[in-house]
Amino acid sequence: MDTLVYILLVAAIAVVAIFVIALLITRFYQKVEQGYAMIVNTMRATPDVTFTGQIVLPIVHKKEFMNISLKTIEIDRRGKEGLICQDNIRADIKVTFFVRVNKTKDDVLKVAQAIGCVRASAQETIEELFSAKFSEALKTVGKRLEFEDLYAERDRFRDEIIQVIGKDLNGYVLEDAAIDFLEQTPMESLDPDNILDAQGIRKITELTAAQHILTNQFERDEETKIKRRDVEAREHILELERIEADAEARQAREVASVRAREEAEQEKIANEERQKAEAARIAADQELQVLEQNRL
Repeated sequence: MDTLVYILLVAAIAVVAIFVIALLITRFYQKVEQGYAMIVNTMRATPDVTFTGQIVLPIVHKKEFMNISLKTIEIDRRGKEGLICQDNIRADIKVTFFVRVNKTKDDVLKVAQAIGCVRASAQETIEELFSAKFSEALKTVGKRLEFEDLYAERDRFRDEIIQVIGKDLNGYVLEDAAIDFLEQTPMESLDPDNILDAQGIRKITELTAAQHILTNQFERDEETKIKRRDVEAREHILELERIEADAEARQAREVASVRAREEAEQEKIANEERQKAEAARIAADQELQVLEQNRL
């Protein structure tokens, strides 16, 4: 009997424990949405970090959420603030950087302790932390390449920017960068009193003049090729016309020759017929003379 009571008591305690655990889970379990991390300050020295969810007890625990989704930072340099290339030609450029808090417990804690969960999730904080660094990376890499190389090798330019910045950014990570706009800075936006701009203006002038010469030469070459093709086409047409005229003349000669032979044959036949007729007339006259003589 005592054993049965003991078993029932244990079972009841187990059921109550399961019920309490289920109640705790349903009431105090805090889910974490995608793109967020939850930091739970417990009685331990190191807070818990979860990306899915956990039980958060009131009073005992304190929770904070951090937005770890992808953020964008745009660096737009134009006009006198344009990027200076190796050949001192300025480039108007707009680059978008994709940054987020690295999805690891250590990095989330590092960011939370450094700037706090609320500020870490703010766009202004991201720009405050990284705009200057990213802009400096643009200037560093831009100075390594001449404008034409920079314009033609955008992937290389982007990869070198990412390499200069690095992947680890004190808990943040640079996912990627995209060059949204890249063109030569207009001449009217340059400062001729600035030594770098002055050198860039001279370089642009030299390149433009060289391109004008090449363009002019190309146009002249094209005109020559077109004229040559026209002459060759005309010569071909004239040759065809000559061949056609020769064929027509040959045909006319052959027709005249055939006609002459036919006329000669007809004349021959006519002469023969006249000769036959004359011979018949003479024979008839002779017969008449013979008949008249016989009558006498």
